[in-house]
Amino acid sequence: MKRLTGAVADWLDNRTGFRSLRRHALDEPLPPGTGWWFTLGSLLLFGLGVQVATGIALAVYYAPTPDHAWDSVNYISSSVRGGAFLRGLHHWGASLVVSASILHLCRVVFFGSYRKPREVNWLIGLALLHVILAFGLTGYLLPWDQRAYWATVVTINISKLTPALGEMVGAFLRGGDDIGALTLTRWYAAHVLVLPVILLGLVVAHLYLMRRHGISGPVTPKPGRSEMFFPYQASRDFTVAAVAGILLAVLAWKGAPVLEAPADPTSTDYVPRPEWYFLGLFQLLKYFPGRLEVIGALVVPGIVMTFLVLLPWLDRGRTRLAKQRLSVLLPFTAGLAALVTLTVLGARDKPAQAGAAAWNIREIGGAAAIQTDERCIRCHKPDGIAPPIEPGRIGKTADWLEMHVGDPIVLAPGLRDAPQTSPGETRGILMALARMRSSAPPVVEPETRRIYLLLNKFCLNCHTIDGIGGKEGPELTRAGKELDQATIEQRITDPTVLDPMAEMPALGDKISAEDIRLLAAWLAKRK
Repeated sequence: MKRLTGAVADWLDNRTGFRSLRRHALDEPLPPGTGWWFTLGSLLLFGLGVQVATGIALAVYYAPTPDHAWDSVNYISSSVRGGAFLRGLHHWGASLVVSASILHLCRVVFFGSYRKPREVNWLIGLALLHVILAFGLTGYLLPWDQRAYWATVVTINISKLTPALGEMVGAFLRGGDDIGALTLTRWYAAHVLVLPVILLGLVVAHLYLMRRHGISGPVTPKPGRSEMFFPYQASRDFTVAAVAGILLAVLAWKGAPVLEAPADPTSTDYVPRPEWYFLGLFQLLKYFPGRLEVIGALVVPGIVMTFLVLLPWLDRGRTRLAKQRLSVLLPFTAGLAALVTLTVLGARDKPAQAGAAAWNIREIGGAAAIQTDERCIRCHKPDGIAPPIEPGRIGKTADWLEMHVGDPIVLAPGLRDAPQTSPGETRGILMALARMRSSAPPVVEPETRRIYLLLNKFCLNCHTIDGIGGKEGPELTRAGKELDQATIEQRITDPTVLDPMAEMPALGDKISAEDIRLLAAWLAKRK
């Protein structure tokens, strides 16, 4: 058997030369003293491998259109076996890749590994960092939920600050007049087609130049003989990758990123928040409001990147010792400390009530209908013919839910005697179901819940309250500033008594006197 295996190996080596390739890959001599700090490049390669594998698996199920993107991501999380774990791996893998790339860059700077003859490889490494950040930016939009949509709005607005070309850059990123199907298609194409090709080319070039010039080794040369990459450094690389893999698995098992409500371009109360690796820039922009925003968005980052690009030529130290390179190490360390500080401040500076957590009145009214409407609770109960409607367990697509909520008889023949929901009720219920995929509705008192039901069914079709609703009637956000409770009651009951030319229909025959009193009292308090 041994002779047969050897013969097969000899035949394969004769045709492919795999033995020489193996020796070239594993028998690289390393400077004495090479240790754990030099595992960061391999850790980055491991993270990129995880992202490629999980990204391909996610792409099998993903639909890159505004009508189906959110549904496909929700389907991955709720219906695909291991889908939530897969999303978790891809999400946390992105953080691993960014972290490893930043640490690798810091190691190169503090060890002086960018110096002659490795200047070109340093520039390729900087390009790789930008490509990795571009992956994070383009991938952020793909779930097409509220957080993804509004963070992309902010990104495109920042891009429009580009001198002379701002509008052109913004239009290119949007793909049209508004953020929509063309935007999603372009960002998806960049994420899965363009950036991977650029990444592969840069990684190959980076590894080639690394092997051509060898690794720099410790700052202070160590006495002793060089050691081969395998098994010494290879075992360290494997250990670091294994630990990172276990950590990724634990984080992914604990939970995938929350999928928020589907993107709603009409929302006015959502406060976008970027991923942690963009929080530093996000925080920096707060210190440059208005016309000064271009300084935080482009000028400061541009100065930092120019410094990094010129670093090999700015370094005039005779050796790689830190004391001879203070002219570059001190500003780099200060910039790194500033970045960490801004990131921490950005993480702590959260709005008191971000849009991701705050349910609007339309959504609360929809949740109230789900909890109290006979058309819902008749079937959706523990012993009913349909499962209870619970947060995190909404598995149907948006199209299916819209058809079922708008006309339950289509999918539930037992409701032949039930009236169809009104447009306002339908929209509220659908918005509540979308939010319940990732969070539970707030608890409100029965009386307040009744008010939200009435607002959803009758008021928000024509009037706007807190940025939610129609535009046909006057805004009611501060109704109590101009109208007292008695006047509001009369306007709801029969507005023609106060104004014979009033276009608003009388609701006195549709809403009970007690409900009109509740609604009028609530509106009168809004001043």
